[in-house]
Amino acid sequence: MEKIIEETVRIFSMSAIRYFILAGIPFALFYLLMPDKLSKFKIQKKLASKNDFIREVWHSMQSTLVFAVVGVAVLFTLLKQFTLIYDNVNDFPVWYIAASLLVALILQDTYFYWMHRLLHHKMLFKHAHLLHHKSTNPSPWTAYSFHIIEAIVEGLVLVPIVFILPIHEITILLFTVAGFIINVYGHLGYEIMPKWFRNSWLFEVFNTSVHHNLHHSKFKGNYGLYFRIWDRLMNTEHPDYLAEYDKLQAQRFGEPLHKKLNSTKQVA
Repeated sequence: MEKIIEETVRIFSMSAIRYFILAGIPFALFYLLMPDKLSKFKIQKKLASKNDFIREVWHSMQSTLVFAVVGVAVLFTLLKQFTLIYDNVNDFPVWYIAASLLVALILQDTYFYWMHRLLHHKMLFKHAHLLHHKSTNPSPWTAYSFHIIEAIVEGLVLVPIVFILPIHEITILLFTVAGFIINVYGHLGYEIMPKWFRNSWLFEVFNTSVHHNLHHSKFKGNYGLYFRIWDRLMNTEHPDYLAEYDKLQAQRFGEPLHKKLNSTKQVA
């Protein structure tokens, strides 16, 4: 039990430091040091308040503790012997680290999409997910700002991953770091994708900060985490997404980047 407590404190401390570095640097850059110079990148012109930031950090620390407990349960308890976690990095080719990371992110995106839609059900929304949606104008601090119920559900995604996918501890670490960085970008409040991205195949597959920001401001549609795939398959992508993205990019670059605008339709 003492080792479990020590590992929980260690993982929580490392995760908290990571949170303040990876969310704090973009927050300082976009919100404190260069907000005027980067104003063309801002998705919503209004600003969140200091109280919003304090609330987000507080709940993010609670979520970080929950995620640490899940990590400890998977890595340092008897549960590990039933998982597919392997300790010897040479058990699989080196390239498998990257491959398993990609598969883990795809699995998480699928898990998140359906979990996210469930949390938007009227019977559940006000009891858990509403807290995250108090950040109608999200910032980097919003990335982990969850009600404890949602944090538990979010954190448990690691359990099915380690039971169905052979995965090394290095990959688990990369999985948590990569996921958090993408999450910070999704909640950044600014769109930073380059000009060429709009007309590339990447735009058709991956979410953008505008994509998730629209979910926070409209409360409906755009349920995916990393990819647009599930939203497009299930017809839940917000009908204003393409128009909003093109509008912001035209503001940034001074010209429309794409001729197509979204048609008006209902989303689930």
